[in-house]
Amino acid sequence: MGQAARAARRRGYRRRAAVTPEARRAAEWDCTRLVHLYANFNDQARWADVAALYADDGCMTRPTAPDSPVVGRAAILAAFESRPPRTTRHVCANVVIQVESETTARGSSAMLLFTAADTPPLVGGFEDRFVHTELGWRFAERRGTLTF
Repeated sequence: MGQAARAARRRGYRRRAAVTPEARRAAEWDCTRLVHLYANFNDQARWADVAALYADDGCMTRPTAPDSPVVGRAAILAAFESRPPRTTRHVCANVVIQVESETTARGSSAMLLFTAADTPPLVGGFEDRFVHTELGWRFAERRGTLTF
């Protein structure tokens, strides 16, 4: 082991195990699928299904409330169930997933939100952290922002 590697190890850094190309592609696909399921379930008011996309201790920050995170799957479900009914269509694009390890990944996506109300569409995006659980990939954190 070289001097640089020993110094890095003393500082707590460890070399990550390489993710195979097949595992990376599978994780990218599974995490991308979560982004799309989130939009579809949200538009269908399937709140339990939306909440199930999060890890037990997952964190959600809505684009319209970036300073008010909701933590925990049960709290996320309660937050969605407390919303007044509305008709929406979320369009997600530019989804890019970066696999960090066999159990963690990050992602970003653009979002366009249409509502049936007399309001212009909202444009924003999400920065996501994903974690692989016994149930598969889940959102560890979903942080939404509005561009305009």
